[in-house]
Amino acid sequence: MLYLVPTPIGNLKDFTFRAVEVLQQVDFILCEDTRTSSKLLQHYNIQKPLTPYHQHNEHKVVEHLVTQLSAGKNIALITDAGSPGISDPAFLLVRACKAAGVEVTSLPGATAFVPALTNSGLPASSFVFEGFIPLKKGKKTLMESLANEERTMIFYESPMRLVKTLELFKEYFGADRKAAVSRELTKIYEENITDTLENLITHFSAKQVKGEIVIVVSGKND
Repeated sequence: MLYLVPTPIGNLKDFTFRAVEVLQQVDFILCEDTRTSSKLLQHYNIQKPLTPYHQHNEHKVVEHLVTQLSAGKNIALITDAGSPGISDPAFLLVRACKAAGVEVTSLPGATAFVPALTNSGLPASSFVFEGFIPLKKGKKTLMESLANEERTMIFYESPMRLVKTLELFKEYFGADRKAAVSRELTKIYEENITDTLENLITHFSAKQVKGEIVIVVSGKND
């Protein structure tokens, strides 16, 4: 079986009993960065082999992994932070497992956009998750397609591009559109701010931004 196991997005206490149990029982663990994952496993005294699995090698190793799973191996897939498959590798392997008749189970757990959405104060009954905006190709097309989106929109962004992305949203959604920025979720310096895009640009332009970012933007008619 392939287990998809979410990992803490910051605070190491945000790990389920079941996740620890699964990682202790599998034959080996696939991870993005062995150095990052080693810290988590050491914290919970989990001693299992780690194998790199990331966007640069996933196409090359999928067939081999499915062969091992088909032969009876139990494998867990984790990411540096959050749920596998949410803006992190997983899709190719899961699709290949389904095609080969290998059982896959996904554990519930930490995902950054959920707390960002629920504490934003913006409508959460219907939303669209867009992940990271394309750096070049496809950016204009995406923004034009979202200009009339009425559902709450959720994006991931790096701290270096936060202000530029907020300015991009201002261009397509308007300066007065309500939005929320969450960074360093579950960590000591967690910050959650809800305001207009104009005011968010002013706020984050005046400071050095660190940590992973979630941006939540209200729909057109909210």
